Amino acid sequence: MMESRIKRLATTLMDATTDKDPLVQEQIYNALCYLGESEPEEILNSCDEYLRQHDKLAYPHRVIILKAMETVVKNNIALLDKSTAKVVIFLASNEMTKSKEVIRDWQQAASNVLVAVGQRFINKVMEEVLTKFQPGILPHYFVMQTFANLSVSNVFGMVPFLNSILGTMLPMLGMAKQDHMKSVFCYALQHFSESIQEYLANLDKAPDPTVRKDTFSNEIFSAYEVLFNSWLQHREAKLRLAVVEAMGPMSYLMPSEKLEEQLPKLIPGILALYKKHTEAFYISKSLCQILEASVNIGSRSLDVQLDSLLGTLHPQICAPADPSVPLTVKNHTEVLRCFTVLACSFPDRVLAFLLPKLESSNERTRVGTLLIMRQIINSAPSQMEIKKPFILSSMKLPLQDCNNKVKRAVVQVISAMAHHGYLEQPGGEAMMEFLVRQCALPSDAEPKKQPPDADDLTTDSVQSISVNTLFLLSTTVDRMNNVLWPYLLEFVTPIQFTNALTPLCKSLMFLAMKKQEEGENASLIRYDLNANLPTPYALTTRLLVVSSQPYVGDCRGTAALRLLNVLHYSVHPALDRLWSKQVPLLVEHIEENTEKSLSQKEWEEKLLLFLQETLAAVSDNTWICHFVTEMCRQLNSYNGFLLEKNFLYKCIGTTLGACASKDLVQKQLQELLETARYHEEAEREGLASCFGICAINHLEETLAKLEDFVRSDVFKKSVGLFSIFKDRSDNEVEKIKSTLILCYGYVAVYAPKELVLSRIEADILKNIFQYFNTKDLTLKLCLIRSICMIGQAIYNGVKCGDFIFSRKAELVAQMVEFIKAEPLEAMRTPVRQRAMITCTYLVILEPHLSDPDRTELIDTCLASVLALPPLEAVKERDENGGDALHKEMLYGDTISALKDLLKGLLQRNLTPHGLQDMFAHLGPWIKSNKEHERQRAVEVSAALLDFYLSKLNVSTVIPFYNLSVLIALFSPRCSDSLASVRQHAVDCVYCLLYIQLCYEGFARDHRDEMVEGLKALKKGLEEPDFTILFHTCNNIAMVIGKRVPPDQLMSLLLAMFEGLADPDKNCSRAATVMINSLLKERGGVLQEKVPDIMSIIHSKLEEVDEEHIRKAAQQTVYILASQHKSVVVSSLLSSALPFDSHTCTMWRSLATEPTLTSQILEQLLEKVNRDIPYKESKCFLLGSGSERIATPLPLAATCALYEIMSAPESGAAVLGLYPPLFVTLLLRVSCTVGVQLPKNLQSRERRSSSQSPAPRSLHPCSCAVETLKVMLARGGSEEVARAVGSAGGWELMASPERHHDGIAVLARAMARHAGPRLPLIVKNLIPTLSSVFDSQRITTTAFFAELLNSNVVNDLILLETMMDNMTGRQKDACMLVRMLALRGLGNIASGSPEKVRKHGAKLLASMVNGMDDKDDPHNLVALEAMSSLSKLLDHVEERDIQSMLLHIAIRIRPFFDSEQPDLRQSSIVLFGNLTKFSEGNCEVFFEQILNGLVTLLLHLQDPKPEVVKACKFALRMCGPNMGCEGLCDMFLNHLREDRSLHYGEFMNNVCKHLMQSYPEMLNRLILTNLFYFKSNWVDIRAAAPMFIGFLVLHVDEDHCQQVDLDQLISALNLLLKDPIPAVRVKVAETLGRLVRIL
Repeated sequence: MMESRIKRLATTLMDATTDKDPLVQEQIYNALCYLGESEPEEILNSCDEYLRQHDKLAYPHRVIILKAMETVVKNNIALLDKSTAKVVIFLASNEMTKSKEVIRDWQQAASNVLVAVGQRFINKVMEEVLTKFQPGILPHYFVMQTFANLSVSNVFGMVPFLNSILGTMLPMLGMAKQDHMKSVFCYALQHFSESIQEYLANLDKAPDPTVRKDTFSNEIFSAYEVLFNSWLQHREAKLRLAVVEAMGPMSYLMPSEKLEEQLPKLIPGILALYKKHTEAFYISKSLCQILEASVNIGSRSLDVQLDSLLGTLHPQICAPADPSVPLTVKNHTEVLRCFTVLACSFPDRVLAFLLPKLESSNERTRVGTLLIMRQIINSAPSQMEIKKPFILSSMKLPLQDCNNKVKRAVVQVISAMAHHGYLEQPGGEAMMEFLVRQCALPSDAEPKKQPPDADDLTTDSVQSISVNTLFLLSTTVDRMNNVLWPYLLEFVTPIQFTNALTPLCKSLMFLAMKKQEEGENASLIRYDLNANLPTPYALTTRLLVVSSQPYVGDCRGTAALRLLNVLHYSVHPALDRLWSKQVPLLVEHIEENTEKSLSQKEWEEKLLLFLQETLAAVSDNTWICHFVTEMCRQLNSYNGFLLEKNFLYKCIGTTLGACASKDLVQKQLQELLETARYHEEAEREGLASCFGICAINHLEETLAKLEDFVRSDVFKKSVGLFSIFKDRSDNEVEKIKSTLILCYGYVAVYAPKELVLSRIEADILKNIFQYFNTKDLTLKLCLIRSICMIGQAIYNGVKCGDFIFSRKAELVAQMVEFIKAEPLEAMRTPVRQRAMITCTYLVILEPHLSDPDRTELIDTCLASVLALPPLEAVKERDENGGDALHKEMLYGDTISALKDLLKGLLQRNLTPHGLQDMFAHLGPWIKSNKEHERQRAVEVSAALLDFYLSKLNVSTVIPFYNLSVLIALFSPRCSDSLASVRQHAVDCVYCLLYIQLCYEGFARDHRDEMVEGLKALKKGLEEPDFTILFHTCNNIAMVIGKRVPPDQLMSLLLAMFEGLADPDKNCSRAATVMINSLLKERGGVLQEKVPDIMSIIHSKLEEVDEEHIRKAAQQTVYILASQHKSVVVSSLLSSALPFDSHTCTMWRSLATEPTLTSQILEQLLEKVNRDIPYKESKCFLLGSGSERIATPLPLAATCALYEIMSAPESGAAVLGLYPPLFVTLLLRVSCTVGVQLPKNLQSRERRSSSQSPAPRSLHPCSCAVETLKVMLARGGSEEVARAVGSAGGWELMASPERHHDGIAVLARAMARHAGPRLPLIVKNLIPTLSSVFDSQRITTTAFFAELLNSNVVNDLILLETMMDNMTGRQKDACMLVRMLALRGLGNIASGSPEKVRKHGAKLLASMVNGMDDKDDPHNLVALEAMSSLSKLLDHVEERDIQSMLLHIAIRIRPFFDSEQPDLRQSSIVLFGNLTKFSEGNCEVFFEQILNGLVTLLLHLQDPKPEVVKACKFALRMCGPNMGCEGLCDMFLNHLREDRSLHYGEFMNNVCKHLMQSYPEMLNRLILTNLFYFKSNWVDIRAAAPMFIGFLVLHVDEDHCQQVDLDQLISALNLLLKDPIPAVRVKVAETLGRLVRIL
């Protein structure tokens, strides 16, 4: 019986193989395999029977079954008995050969079954298959393929059969006419040959060790003759390749004499195929095998074939391999193997062929040849040993090749040579020099865009491979140590190898450390054995100089310093202690920084200090003289490296300073002057700094040499001492002068101050003054810098004693001339900035400048900087971004220089008079009509006043007599059009007031509260909004008025009056003040004229839309309303709707005073409530129904309420009328949902919308909502408005469908944030529960229902009243009111849970009645009743619920599978909550749990997330009542809300527990699942069969009989035809598992 059911299951699955979905097919295959794991023989027999009975089953479906059979056989081969094996073999053999045509998938699957069985039953398989392999009859294609695959998978089993097979097969070769048969014979011969070779290689393990190669040789040769002589000539390319693939392995087995005999024909035949096939891999592989076989037999024929072999194979390597085509890469490998074979046998001939190719003009030929050279150097070392000199000499030409690919190949050859001792031979140095040259290649900063087909390498990649190779040779190839050390040192100093310095230094350091480990510290560099090595002076100079740019060239600073440290003994024995301590600190400094963070100046100072300490440690004048001479010799090498050269100059200056030989110092200084490249700025700087540093110790010699230079012929253009300069142009002469002047500046700065001060006027300035009359920019800038440095030197030197600088005024005048010469239309050079910096240093020196000179200096600098065009205009003209950035920085630096200069001048006269004098110059600029001039002038003024205040030190109380004038100068600017001017103006006023306080006797650090308030007012000046500006300026004026001394107040006012002409907002102030004064005095008698006045005010607002006018108009309306409020309200209400902005402004003016505002709000409320909210209007267009049209007066009053309450000042009045305002506006919202505007207002609103960018909507409901929103905000309930807004409540309120949800959001916010307001609101709302308007009843019920959700109603003693009102609404004619009433009663569980127990019976009765509501077509009332009941259950008495428990459970069960998601969710949640009361009716309710269990588990796959969440909750609640601890734990752990669920794994474990605890429930659970086979939801339809599959997987054998297997299999069979593949996959999976219960 069991067997027949397994068979039935297998049959069902095999019937389903016709499914077209690949995933379903895969699952059917898996299911068959699963069945096969349990009963392999039964399944194999079933498959056999099925395939025999279904002879017409299409082959794609047969393939699935055959693949399953193959898997079952493979996994259970040891368990199969012979009889089953015979059945499978017979079936597979028949399936394989049933069709004479080749049907690859089908026959391949059958062949694979035979190969799988053949692993153990090789004799049985051969017995069967050999019946289909009869002499004289051409076999089936797959018979031969099966033989071939068997020979590979079972070598020891198959080889004994091969002699016989070959004997039968050979005559058939001539019978094969079709290409595919010839191909399969080739395939078989290839694999037979390979398996024979493997057998012979493992004879010690073979069953028959007597087998020999000659057992098969003759048959293989006979086959070879057919293949070579006939089939190889075939026109079909695939067949030719099959022949070639076979001939390679066959060649090993051919008789030696036959192979030797065939080679003259065989090799040309194979080589000829290269021309016929683009894909050469198989040809090359076979050729290599043939060559190896030929060499193995000691063939003499190869000698004759060698030229053609080399000639054919060489181009294969020269054609580049494409990495994206793997076979081309493999072909290269095989061809290189061929060269290895040939090179081992014919080294002379191969080299004679290859080496001339290195001279080819074709790049690919050269690269290919080099690749072969690398291969044979590596793979034929013994044969190449005596050829080393010859090979090295032949590499001379490739070393000169410029092609990057050739270079790379050469580097690879050099690497191979290094490993095999070539570079130790003569000529090896040239190879190493080539490698270093490649390391020194410049990087491609911006690689050129290559065309898509370009395959040329970049310089970067050649450099990269060269660097890696050099490092590897230095560190891993021990035999290279003596080749590379100390030879590589020769490449350190030549400038052309600069880019290679980092890898060179790293390699040299590694090699030197190895030498030190070998004990060669003292004799690390043997100059006696290596004459070409650079001297210690050259190495030290070079490594120190390149370290000045430490991050260039892959951080060569670190590598250079480390090498220098390793070489310390060779440089000088005395440096050991110093360098071993200092060099690591320098390296650490580099590594702690980055290129951006490193201060170049600080780094150079560290290196120069290191150099000074080195010179002091050596303390050998002869050594130092040699050292400085070497430094000077290297100078010209750095002509292309300006920064390094600049640093080298500083090193020379430092070393000359340490040199004791005065003659040498003068000689070297003269040489430097003669050889300098004066046209380069960096060189001029470097030379000057060299002279300056040298002057520290050799001031006399330095000045003397400069004096000689000044007197030389260089400036006279005649032959003399400096004849080297005789041919220089005027331009160059100017550059030489610039350098000279710069040298003097540096000498002044660096030289000892006690020595240099006396020489400044006599020796230095004397030689500088003669060059001031120049137009050359470079010379001018050098003059300015030099004077600046002289000024700094004097200033620093004066600290040591008094010094009167007699030529100061002359120098200042010269700087002024330079500044005047600069064009005013643009700033192109830093002349202004540098000249002002120089003047800053000069003006602080004695003696004082005269007043005319001081005035000239200030006016010139101000005009030169403040009048420049604005930077934005310069940027617009200048399209070059980098240049614009440079200009921006130059502008900023120049302004800073101006500020510093003016501060320096002010410092000399720090008095009110000095301040007044300074602002006499600045005043016109501050009042300029050009914005950029005002902006700069006020910015400079703020900086000066801040400086004055910081330096002020008042010893006696004196009057600050000009405070009012200065205040008047700056205070109007607080409302300037430019924000930056406004900000700086406040800073100026702030400083002036504190200066005044200082003069009044207060300490400088005293802080005045009112003056400090100015800082806070600056924020109000950031935006140009007039209201804020005026308010801020008004506050500033208040501060000024309170702080200006009485005696200056009048002068302040007089000065302020001057500013009235300014086009400023203050100008119209007087008129508005007069108007409002008159109205206050006489407005009481103007009642009849009020409408006219209001109209005039409105028209004036339309004419002049200025902020201060608007403010004044509001004041006017307020005054009128305080005298005639009813007339003003009526007048404004008669304004056209929608209110324009001017009318709104007038309404808002009524919010100023609380008492008046309250009276006006009451009038407006009365107008809203008095009239009906809308009129019904027939909708003729639709033919039936009506629409609601809003009445105008309540609409206008609502708009007016909005405008008044939107004014912040209305807050107090709104608070006083909070309840009536709230209730009126809430009901207004209720009555306007869905209400339309009158037609005349609709068109007017559209016009208003087109004129105003963002008008407020006039729509009745939107208008009411906005008014309620502003009322809450103004009534202190901002949190309520915010909470409703963030929850989307306002939008919901305006929606006819969701209005009640919006009201609930509002009620929730009121309960949370405005509880104390609720009693009066509730009292005012209760009467509306009986309103004739449905909308008002809905609104009030929704509001009450949500209030009951909060404990606040209980705290305010409102609960009973509201509960009674909700209960009374259960019979309301409106279904929505009934639903909301139930929601409210349910909300008591959340709001006042402690009261539920008291009213439990009443509340439960209401819920049960709600579930039984007859007028509830969409179950909305029932849904609400279930949701509310779920909430109440936690708090009712158990006795109250017990009597209804079963009734409720049965009533809600149908909702579990409802089409409505919310009904499913609510009913499932309620069911979960009911389980808490099941203890009294444990058995009865347990039955209900079991009834719902399958449903709940399946709905975990529900398409709606909220239903899934409900199921998780219900199952967690049911768990403890199910009597299974494991199941309970699973529900609690895996079904947490926050945890994602792996459904399949979860159900597997659930079913495991179910079958352990309730095995008798198996049939019932399966039957319930069967019901869901017809579910509309795909995921549930797929989950049901999976559920069954897991149940049967875990049930014990004892309980299997309860299942009606026939019914189950029938149902699954039917579901297997489901249109959804995912469902069919699960069914197939389950069918496989049914084997457990058979």
